[in-house]
Amino acid sequence: MLFRDTIALALGAIVSHRLRSGLSLLGIAIGVLAVVLLTSIGEGTRQYMLSQFTQFGTNLLAVTPGKTKTFGIPGVLGGTTQKLTLDDALALSRVPGVEHVVPVVMGSARVEAGGRGRSINVFGVTADMPVVWKFSVRQGTFLPRGDIRRRIPVTVLGPKVKEELFSEVNPLGQFVRIAGHRFRVLGVLAPKGDILGFDLDDAVYIPVASAMKIFNMDEVVEVDVTFASPRDTERVVEGIRQLLIDRHRNTEDFTITTQATMLEVLDRIMRVVTLAVGAIAGISLVVGAIGIQTDMWIAVRERSSEIGLLRAVGATSGQIYRLFIVESAFLATFGGAAGVITGISVVALLQVTLPGLPVRVELDYLVAALVVSVGTGLLSGLLPARRAASIDPVEALRAE
Repeated sequence: MLFRDTIALALGAIVSHRLRSGLSLLGIAIGVLAVVLLTSIGEGTRQYMLSQFTQFGTNLLAVTPGKTKTFGIPGVLGGTTQKLTLDDALALSRVPGVEHVVPVVMGSARVEAGGRGRSINVFGVTADMPVVWKFSVRQGTFLPRGDIRRRIPVTVLGPKVKEELFSEVNPLGQFVRIAGHRFRVLGVLAPKGDILGFDLDDAVYIPVASAMKIFNMDEVVEVDVTFASPRDTERVVEGIRQLLIDRHRNTEDFTITTQATMLEVLDRIMRVVTLAVGAIAGISLVVGAIGIQTDMWIAVRERSSEIGLLRAVGATSGQIYRLFIVESAFLATFGGAAGVITGISVVALLQVTLPGLPVRVELDYLVAALVVSVGTGLLSGLLPARRAASIDPVEALRAE
């Protein structure tokens, strides 16, 4: 029996039992579909999160109070909390390689103007914030340069705050009240969007010293630093570390996190999560494998006479074995292909109907899903194929 005859017989058996074969195909297709959808969501989420952080550039690092000694957030889990001050920020600007330094204070306060108002996020920053955070000013100017320890009652509005408080009225030179304090509007930022669900456009920006006064703070939340080139990362980090250790009485009570390191860790975590989700979805392939194996066992019992006849006309046990293996492989391949096509179609539909949902089809996961489905079919057909090959032709024909 030639190999093309084996293929013809396998396809004929699948077509002649449409309902049973269809159910086996459906089991594999659902499993592959689940893998494609969940890995697409995982990969899309990974790409989305990376894009959110890279919008601030890669030549960026953050210094936060508290030394992280175990996994967690500095100063919250596994660390000791110490203060970072405005004087520390000023000192960092003298480190070789450092270009811009922005001490940051943040909190929530009620912002009012023209009888309208609500509680929104307030950021205390300096004049270099647009350069460091990659923001741009759409109207007016940003905060003035000068001594960062000086409290100046001026503010810059996010675009959503401007629309809500002033609508079509030009806000420049107007006054708003932030936590009961009067501030003059210098400018309006261009839309920036959000990062991980946090709306950067729905906030106001004031001098860091003014924010510390409003929130009754004598320290900053973090200090953001930019430097010229990624090649300078290690040198700048070491310079900052040594300077702060000297200022903090030979104690490393702070944490330095570079943007590149954070992106690398985030990318690695999200890849592991995507693989884990895909593996969990792959469990559904087991159901499809059981369906194929059940189908093949039934086929062996029902086709005993066919097996006996093939053996009687000269087919070897190896050829019978190959016939059932090919049939199970076809079932798995057709089911896997159907699952892949359906998965791609569903992802495309989601991208059109829910453009905000981060989904992205990754070719590697598609190929892996298809390969696993074919492998599942081959494994599912091993025992039934071995049973078919071991059937005595005389007994098979006599039973018929």
